[in-house]
Amino acid sequence: MKRIAVLTSGGDAPGMNAAIRAVVRTGADAGLEVFGVRRGYRGLIDGDIGYLTRRDVGGVMHLGGTFLGSARAEEFFTVEGRQRGIDNLHRLDIEALVVIGGNGSQSGSHALCEMGYPVVGVASTIDNDLVGSDVTIGVDSAINVALEAIDRLKVTAESHRRAFLVEVMGRKCGYVALMAGIAGGAEVVVIPERELPPDEVARQLREAAELGKTHALVVVAEGAQNNAEALIKHFEEHPESAGFSLRATILGHVQRGANPTASDRMLATRLGEGAVRALVGGERCVLTGLRGNKVVTTPLSEVVGKTKGIDLRLFELAGIMAR
Repeated sequence: MKRIAVLTSGGDAPGMNAAIRAVVRTGADAGLEVFGVRRGYRGLIDGDIGYLTRRDVGGVMHLGGTFLGSARAEEFFTVEGRQRGIDNLHRLDIEALVVIGGNGSQSGSHALCEMGYPVVGVASTIDNDLVGSDVTIGVDSAINVALEAIDRLKVTAESHRRAFLVEVMGRKCGYVALMAGIAGGAEVVVIPERELPPDEVARQLREAAELGKTHALVVVAEGAQNNAEALIKHFEEHPESAGFSLRATILGHVQRGANPTASDRMLATRLGEGAVRALVGGERCVLTGLRGNKVVTTPLSEVVGKTKGIDLRLFELAGIMAR
């Protein structure tokens, strides 16, 4: 093998640039030429591919987002679109592809593999719902952004003796909400894996008030059935039910734009290096992830179409810590 390419796909995650850097420099160390595909699968179809040197990835590790870019490509869902991408890689004598991204991105990796093109994925999504890795690139940074916002809102909540509801990202996975809720001292955590009806949220807030708390915090995952919008509607209709006046903050995409934490920079570096080592070692059609602090690979066939659960014992811990 002489030439490989790397692309980032799907939602950007802090640490993606560090992963690209690791792929390029590990590839160079192994005697490979590494090419970058700009704008994800869209750039693959359009042939937007350029050679990357060690110097091209200097000064990017601490930056959020992805300097290669990411874009949607409906055409990639077709065999014809994927074949165009493969043809563009073959035209440059590129023999394998590293795909940095989450569930949708790795479904694309698997689709290319099924057409006979060698791909190794790198686990990267702030949702942390990807099978094959205990933790994914971007998660720690997203939690820390949420936690910083929570800490600031708690100051205001205490000053005004009210409750704040904070909605965080994570799609259908409540990992970020649960971790930020525990670390931020939330009175209530609402996640898709353990839905709480509005009446129960209100009961727990009243309990906090009865315990003498002068303020309270509810952390909600965006994918929960009773998300921020639903809960605010309920409390507008039942303003006295919570025991506190309530305000809502939806963090949204601000969680993606952070500079990566040290943890995410290290994880991205290890997984990017692991992806190249896997290719050099003859592995194909696998996802590179972290399990038990070891870089491992998992067949993409065992990754796609699935989502990773969370340890609900932590949900119980959140309840204990709130009382």
